[in-house]
This record gives sequence, C-alpha cells and structure tokens, in this order.
Amino acid sequence: MESQLARIEQSLNARYTLWVREALDELHHNFTITDPTISGHPIVFASPGFLKMSGFSREQVVGNNGRIFQGPKTNRKTVMEIREAIREERAVRVHLLNYRKDGTPFWMLFQMSPVFSKEDGGVVHFIGVQVPIRRNKKLTDDGADAACNEIAFGSCRREVCPDSLVELTRVLALDTDTNCKGVKIEESCEASELEKQRAATAINDILSVLTHYSESTGRMVCEKRCSLPAAGLINSSLNISLGRIKQSFVLIDPHLPNMPVVYASDAFLKLTGYDRREVLGRDWNFLNGVDTDSSTLHQV
Repeated sequence: MESQLARIEQSLNARYTLWVREALDELHHNFTITDPTISGHPIVFASPGFLKMSGFSREQVVGNNGRIFQGPKTNRKTVMEIREAIREERAVRVHLLNYRKDGTPFWMLFQMSPVFSKEDGGVVHFIGVQVPIRRNKKLTDDGADAACNEIAFGSCRREVCPDSLVELTRVLALDTDTNCKGVKIEESCEASELEKQRAATAINDILSVLTHYSESTGRMVCEKRCSLPAAGLINSSLNISLGRIKQSFVLIDPHLPNMPVVYASDAFLKLTGYDRREVLGRDWNFLNGVDTDSSTLHQV
C-alpha cells in the first residue's frame, strides 16, 4: 500500500508529470493545491510566493491542510463557506483572516477553484489562491515609519473587539522589522478590483499549467466539469469525511453491476496491502481465496 507521503508525492507527478512542480514554481502567485481524494484533504503543493508570505517552509505545509493557517480571529462563518464550496465542488471567493507562522494575522482575498478530471468528471484537486489585501493607511503620528504608508494588511472592525487594546494591537501587527506607530484602522477589509483581478489571473495561469501537463500523461483535466461524474464516484466532501474514520472498511455500490468497491479506507489498504487503484471499481470478491469459507460468503 502506498504511504500517505507517497500518495501526496504522486498526486501531482502521476497526473501531470514530474516537471509540473518546476513550472508551478515559476508562477509569481501565492497559492496552494490540495487533493480531496487523500485522507485529510492535504496540501500537495505550495508556491514559493505563498511560503514567503506565510513564513512556513514547504515541509511544514505539504501534507497539512488549511487549518494550520487559521487562528482565534479567523471567521468561522467564512471557513464554513469554503467547506460548503468543497462539498458542492464549486469555486468560491471570500475575504479571510489568516495567520503567519509567527502568529501575525493578515487579511487576504482567498479564491478557490476545483480541477476536474476530463475522463470521469470527478474533482482531482482544488486550487487555492491567496492575495493579501493591501491598504494605504493614514498615519496619525508624523514620526511613524514611512514604510507603513506603503503596505499594510487590512483589518475589519467586526472581527476585532474594540474594547481590547491588546487584541487590537495584535490584529494590526505588521512584520517585526517594521516599526509602525499610529496606524489608523480601516472599516472595511474588502479587496480592490485590482486584487480580485489578480486572484482570477492566478487561477487561470495555474489551470493553464495543469491542463498543459495533464496532456502529457493522457489524464487530462479541465476547469469545469467536462462530463457527468462516473457512476459510483464518491464526491469530494464525502471522501474527506470518510477519510477521518480510522477503521478498516470499504463501501460498495449495490446499484452498479457486480457491486464494485467505490471507497476503501486507509486502514483497509494497510491491512490488505493493496493500493487504492487496485481496489476501486473491482468486485469485492477479489479478496476471496482458496481458504475462504463458502458458508460465510453465503451469509454475506
């Protein structure tokens, strides 16, 4: 059975060739790519721009999911919007407060888009683009650092307790090497039209790379569902939920000919030694052998 690490590695390599990572690295966008077919819906790629923005190393990000960037002031309603989009396998664009590795909060425009298999219509990846929401702040202290007037990450009053000076200072915190005094809070964290355009451009650039390299393997992908999902295909949300169950089990579809296996848990694969691709779509009777008790099979 493939290990979790091997599956993460093969998530891009098998579908887009080994060279896709190099091409993605050359894109000047902040983004991650996740795989909903792997238990935990982990990040399988993080761009250099995203790593620089977040302060995390690639080793700390790949294999984890987006929860590691959330914190006490992250809007749970917005997180649920993202989860609902994953469940419905559709694109979404929201404003989200995330946290860097050093604990500094920052507002960003988060745009997510599914990547569909052209062959069976299933979602194979999600692209998540992060564009920092930048604002020119008015300084109330003439002696404040001029650098603060150039770039400051926005904040929303509704996300900050106005009576807590400590929390207010935390949310307005910038990089530790910038000494910003008297930064005035803005009422809105709405992204500008330019920032929205940057996010849309990034999605298109990334999809273009993935589409191009998928042609090399014959496992082509597309931005929109090009065909109806194949019979027995488990959707992304259910796949993610089932992945949280640690027991050994399979799901079969009695409505399809020969009742094929449509889901196999990681624990089942570990127990049997099979690779997931060797199990899915097969009649569950392939597990039987010469010593399998026929009376027990009859009961099943």
